[in-house]
Amino acid sequence: MASDRKTSFKLPPTVITDTSTSQRARRERALEEQKRRRAERFDLSRQLDGFADLNLAESDEEAESNKDISPDGVKVVHGGLASFTSMLEKGSSSAPVTSSEPPAPEPRRKKGKKKRVKERKDRDKPNEWADKCMYAELLEMNEDDPLAISVDGSGADGLPEDLETAWVAVAPVPVGKRCLAITRDSSGYNGVEPNTTLRSRLLGKPLLPWFPSTLPPNTVLDCILDENWRDTGVLHVLDVLKWKGQDIADCETPFRFWWRDTRIRELPYMTPPFSGTQAGPSSLGSYRFPYPTTLLPIPYHTDMTLRNLLSQVIPLARAARPLLLQVPFTFTGSDAMQIETSLPNGTIPNLLPMPFQMLSDGLLLYVSEATYESGTSPLSSWIPLKNYDAAQAYNHNQDMTEPMAPDEDTPMNKFERLVRLRLEHQSSSSPPHNTMDTEMSN
Repeated sequence: MASDRKTSFKLPPTVITDTSTSQRARRERALEEQKRRRAERFDLSRQLDGFADLNLAESDEEAESNKDISPDGVKVVHGGLASFTSMLEKGSSSAPVTSSEPPAPEPRRKKGKKKRVKERKDRDKPNEWADKCMYAELLEMNEDDPLAISVDGSGADGLPEDLETAWVAVAPVPVGKRCLAITRDSSGYNGVEPNTTLRSRLLGKPLLPWFPSTLPPNTVLDCILDENWRDTGVLHVLDVLKWKGQDIADCETPFRFWWRDTRIRELPYMTPPFSGTQAGPSSLGSYRFPYPTTLLPIPYHTDMTLRNLLSQVIPLARAARPLLLQVPFTFTGSDAMQIETSLPNGTIPNLLPMPFQMLSDGLLLYVSEATYESGTSPLSSWIPLKNYDAAQAYNHNQDMTEPMAPDEDTPMNKFERLVRLRLEHQSSSSPPHNTMDTEMSN
């Protein structure tokens, strides 16, 4: 499990264990396996096997003759309990046997190192929420001979042949911690009673105590906890597995993303708690969120034409996402007087809009007709913004909006070069436009 995880989303890549097949072959095999499982579940829900042994009803005479015969062929005796009294042994008694001797005391178990080791093992043991996230494989790209065709028919550049028609892009993927947001039934109102918790992606352990949110009960979301959530209160929503008890994971990718955006947009705004901790004196930027209050869907893109990838999707994946968030503030002294003069009726707000920059971590690609599945899957591909070695030493305080140098050998730069090369190849291989035919048709 640990070796497979290293090839997954946001972790350093290693060699794929199945080196005998290309990423395209693994993707096609995984998609066919999903289709097979969905067909089996559909047939099971219809319960076709239950109708196989059904027969016509028996006639009245057959029913009368067989009414005293059990399904095992044994004739049933209707004689009441009295007919079984002779089967009891004489002299048997149902009274319990008592003993005058006191029971021997149980040996005392020593509490020591073994108990602590067991508790530690139980604490580290994965639970039902472990490995539930869908991990993306690092997209395999090759610039040696990108226009050649490999043996299995796929492009030698590594990009999917149906990239423009059968894929969905998610960008910009924010920097943060991957997790699952899980809600439970609560007796109070949503947004008041603690009904939500976050589970880690590896062991499924809770990252935060239960906190209130406006999410409905029995909901499971694939999320990324913003790395600066204490300052922003943002929980990025990547995908949806279940909503209000309804299973959404078996739906195709575009529908899941549409459902995610539609349902989150319908949720009421949740005011941040004014009891949040203060990092210092009451001033601008001192508020600290005790738990996430803003659910922010990550943008997805269904227009996957090569031109749109180059002009819209890739630039968005490179840049930080600007946001304007409501943050609680309390002002005293000169700050209060300055704001009071700029507001009508001398009112002092409890919430002020603050600009934030959500740093990008890269780009995710999903197969459109694929469903959500747990574990590392070739049905989703990950294109990081930085090399993994550079990402660990990368200072997130630098401006992410500046374009990277073209000679940097990063996955995002390589992806952009291959997309641009494929677009040029399509333009050169397309038949020239005949101006004479156009003039005659007009």
